Amino acid sequence: MTTLIDGRKAALRIREQVAEKVARAAHVHGRVPGLATILVGDDPASAVYVAAKRRAIREAGMSDMHHTLPEHASHKDVAAVIDQLADDPDVCGILLQLPLPKGLDAAALIDHIPVSKDVDGLTTASAGLLARGVDGLRPCTPAGVLCLLDAEDIELRGAHAVVVGHSELVGRPMVRMFLQRDATVTVAHKHTVDLPAVTRQADILVVAAGVRGLIGREHVKPGAVVVDVGIHRTANGLRGDVRSGELHGHARLLTPVPGGVGPMTIAMLLANTLQAFEQERLCR
Repeated sequence: MTTLIDGRKAALRIREQVAEKVARAAHVHGRVPGLATILVGDDPASAVYVAAKRRAIREAGMSDMHHTLPEHASHKDVAAVIDQLADDPDVCGILLQLPLPKGLDAAALIDHIPVSKDVDGLTTASAGLLARGVDGLRPCTPAGVLCLLDAEDIELRGAHAVVVGHSELVGRPMVRMFLQRDATVTVAHKHTVDLPAVTRQADILVVAAGVRGLIGREHVKPGAVVVDVGIHRTANGLRGDVRSGELHGHARLLTPVPGGVGPMTIAMLLANTLQAFEQERLCR
């Protein structure tokens, strides 16, 4: 039997815990965390994602501080908004929605965000803290993957984890997080020779390649845990990087799309914002 990992249930539990702590902070300190989202341009998918994040912010009792910039905004325009938010004591977290319109340097603008307010965990400074194993704000999606595995009591120490994809957003930080939990880690990517031979070694297979339907039964050893990070909009609904129908009765645990990793990303964004708020209050 293959068990589906319920990301919605796990995410709801985290969001409820965050909301309780936010309510307590409002009562004790008279302040709540503020999360500022920045949307540049009018990309429909980005607008949907930001709307979902803002809704979650409000439901958690946090302050929703949203900024919209036009498609033709310059690097200087976006950087000025980030600087304004960086100096605002009511803003605990800054999220620059990606992708940005053509002509803008996403990496440079992300690095404009102070590491203490980098709730996406994507700045060079945050990546350095992760690489050194120093406490900090971690990228939301890989942090959510670890939470799902922990909720299912998956032992990471000594397990062979294979990560398909090495993006700055998911793959590379996922590798670092697995290593910090004493897993043996292999990374596969578009230049990997004989991908099935690599992925069939995995006790835990995390697929974040951004290629719909890349992974099927031939890539997965029997009894493995498979985490599908991919999400693709199709005429038949959302699909992942994994051909999940082929894995029922083959994998031991599997995250569905939708309802697996996706809900955890927003939950971890809220958890990161609360962490940034608590750290800022301690440093005052």
